[in-house]
Amino acid sequence: MVTCAAMVVSSRESLVKGVELYKKVLNAMSTHVAILDENGTIVETNRAWQDFGSANGLQGDISCIRQNYLKICDGNGSDLENDGAKVAVGIRKVIQGELDEFLMQYPCHSPEEERWFAVRAVAYREDGVCRVIVSHDNITPIVEVQKDLEKKEEELKKQADRLEETNIALRVLLEQRNEDKKQLEAAVFANVDRLVLPYIEKLSNSRLNDHQKTLVEIANSNLQEIVSPFLQHLSSLEARLTPQEIEVAHLIRKGRSSKEIAEILFLSVAGVDFHRKNLRRKFGLTHSSKNLRSYLMSLQ
Repeated sequence: MVTCAAMVVSSRESLVKGVELYKKVLNAMSTHVAILDENGTIVETNRAWQDFGSANGLQGDISCIRQNYLKICDGNGSDLENDGAKVAVGIRKVIQGELDEFLMQYPCHSPEEERWFAVRAVAYREDGVCRVIVSHDNITPIVEVQKDLEKKEEELKKQADRLEETNIALRVLLEQRNEDKKQLEAAVFANVDRLVLPYIEKLSNSRLNDHQKTLVEIANSNLQEIVSPFLQHLSSLEARLTPQEIEVAHLIRKGRSSKEIAEILFLSVAGVDFHRKNLRRKFGLTHSSKNLRSYLMSLQ
């Protein structure tokens, strides 16, 4: 039979082995870990915690055991907005059961480099005893990646803004070019229509032999072909007609007869017919059977 003494020895050996395993696991972690009691006093730290303290000039016992972590975080208590005070507030809430977990990022720069850490505090309770596991993870690589991404995002935004400004400038230039083109087309059409075609028509109505009439008709036809593309791009009647012709053209589009137009504009019927003839000439309909009103209705 197993004696009580043997059972006690076996239990103690198991406990010792459990403690040794616990310390091995704790010291194998790269995360800086400290275990606090319900008052915030450090009861255990791992090797990573101790090595960090030693490397950063920590004076005294680098294990920090029996030091009150909350008081260290509180500092002099005058600045409740600093990172240490915020960590102390979070850990106290974990101890009091107000939070299941507290997590916060904070900078921890040295003279040689910039560093960022994430502190995490969780409580475990057993047999009425509260302990808080506080871990500090070095998240500098993650923060640096985030900063690089933010920088690149800002650069992309600036490039997008510059591209948008360039596009706006190009649109303005394109609109100006189109406007210049329209003005040029209108000027060419107006010059040909007012300074050339009337004389061509006079020539065609003068006493010419058949050969001369043929040459005049060819010249007139060629000029009409030259200005006809411009007619398709002119957006209004005003670009090609006199004020009186515009009024007559609008009334023709409305279906008014020559007599009605004459009464409205206080003109003779012959005067209206004269304007009709000019309109047909300016729109290249002189030798066409196309109805003038139908043509005007087709214009914008």
